[in-house]
Amino acid sequence: MRRFPDPVAALTLIKPITWFPPMWAYLCGVVSSGAFVSDRWWLVVLGVVLAGPIVCGMSQAANDWCDRHVDAINEPNRPIPSGRIPGRWGLWIALAMSALALVVGWHLGTWGFGATCLAVVAAWAYSAEPVRMKRSGWFGPGLVGLSYETLPWITGAAVLSAGAPRIEILGIAVLYGIGAHGIMTLNDFKALEGDRQMGVNSLPVTLGPARAAKVACCVMAVPQMAVIALLFTWDRPLHAAGVAAVLAVQFWAMRIMLADPKGKAPWYNGTGVLLYVSGMMIAAFALRGMA
Repeated sequence: MRRFPDPVAALTLIKPITWFPPMWAYLCGVVSSGAFVSDRWWLVVLGVVLAGPIVCGMSQAANDWCDRHVDAINEPNRPIPSGRIPGRWGLWIALAMSALALVVGWHLGTWGFGATCLAVVAAWAYSAEPVRMKRSGWFGPGLVGLSYETLPWITGAAVLSAGAPRIEILGIAVLYGIGAHGIMTLNDFKALEGDRQMGVNSLPVTLGPARAAKVACCVMAVPQMAVIALLFTWDRPLHAAGVAAVLAVQFWAMRIMLADPKGKAPWYNGTGVLLYVSGMMIAAFALRGMA
């Protein structure tokens, strides 16, 4: 047994590949606010670092610690069950990063600090007992979607605007957060066997892979359709057409994934999600033009 964590394993624990969605959402919030950032560029950099490496990294560490028994079944080579993060080091890393998040969030003002507090609470509520919202295939992915997309989007807009975001920004941010529920459902496919054995009622467990994949596709597509309709209503037809175009390509990818949900879900998470977040930025520029 190791006494101290392997540095490479510690980096793996906080999963850099997962940082992109909240970082991107924060940038979408900055763009949608319509604010000039030349004299406040540090708020953009600090917010991106907070949303990605710090808060998202902390949530990954907390989740791996709370899921160490499930991971021992699904992926025993992960840092904690493999012993590369020994003892309670996984918990200590998650707690230390939670404290760091609050310290950094304090420097983003009232809106930034309030959002950071919500993000930290949500991360622990998702993974830790007795709440452990990830046990629910409906509430767990919903909480993650809102935390990964809606909350950082609203935070970026609020921090740069130094006040509450416009109602249009709130509406688009919430819609994309709801759609992310489907992304998280597809992400649950990789843990299907361990979730079933450990009583985690993800949608792939409760509905089966085929039905869960169909639900995920609907949950991703419907909010984007609502975004398209709103952009047309707000006299942004070119932006609406751009979001419609990326949604059309997603429909193509969904057809491929639905033919083999369990096998193709990881592929879709790499293909369809890129299209999904591209639509987010198109919508953000539409909102910027309305400022």
